[in-house]
Amino acid sequence: MEITSLGYIGINSTRTEDWASYATGLLGMQQVDRSGQSRAFRMDDRKQRLVVTGEEGEGLGFMGWEVDSPEALDRLASRLENAGVAVELAGGALADERFVTRLIRFKDPEGNQLEVFCGPHQNDDPFQPGRPITGFKTGAVGMGHAVLKAKDATALLPFYVDLLGFRISDYSLVPYPLYFFHVNGRHHSFAMVGLGHQGFHHFMVEYQALDDLGQGYDLAQIEQDRLAYTLGRHTNDWMMSFYTHTPSGFFIETGFGGREIDPQTWEPHETFDGPSLWGHDRTYMEEAQRKRLEDMRLDLARRGVQAPNCPWLTSVRGAV
Repeated sequence: MEITSLGYIGINSTRTEDWASYATGLLGMQQVDRSGQSRAFRMDDRKQRLVVTGEEGEGLGFMGWEVDSPEALDRLASRLENAGVAVELAGGALADERFVTRLIRFKDPEGNQLEVFCGPHQNDDPFQPGRPITGFKTGAVGMGHAVLKAKDATALLPFYVDLLGFRISDYSLVPYPLYFFHVNGRHHSFAMVGLGHQGFHHFMVEYQALDDLGQGYDLAQIEQDRLAYTLGRHTNDWMMSFYTHTPSGFFIETGFGGREIDPQTWEPHETFDGPSLWGHDRTYMEEAQRKRLEDMRLDLARRGVQAPNCPWLTSVRGAV
């Protein structure tokens, strides 16, 4: 498996000033200087993790996936080309713009723009968050995860599994196909949900401290119509998180305490318990949809279905 992590995300949006305020003031990212209409943001020692292009579209522009060597990049490019996928070796100007050494570009069968790179550039200056946070969980597990809405998620499986080497973590088929994939120890770095139409559902960033999450939740609640999902915990990756509306209309999930797995021993499986153990009330949904998800959560509560304690609570109990 050549791909090792989700390295960066690009958003097509002309609402760059709204994004600058949202990404720094709520998420806690650091804005970095960019020329023209685009904006870029740091999360760690990388030059950039999130790019807002300034272009029309208000949605996903590209996903940047990392490999660990030029040889791995060449192997992946050859496999894609042998399967009939048009692969572009990006020129130096685009590689410099992405702050990487080498870069290829191609599209998945539904037209989503993917980039794969090696040699990410590091920043010698310390990360300076846009609001006081401990920091983001990145490193070997990448910047977080990304979730696409797909016309036919099942039909995309051969592309992402056989060609890109993504591995299924778990999946559900009712009420619609939903697949989660890992490329490292993070439970999932990518997911797709078959809704019969395309779009960007959300991407996730994970904090290093529980209070970073809680204080962000307070900040989100004082902004009118910012909160999309209330605070909750997922059934599959055990992430405690909430979701907010971005300036471009899709969501960002901000979380803490996500599950890490062993990719060498993990077995994919079907899930049946719904997306959340508790919370995650979708405030934007129609009442009937919200009620259906609430009923699933209440059923878990009645059956006593729980996940292990969060890493923060485990560490505290171990210290007393």
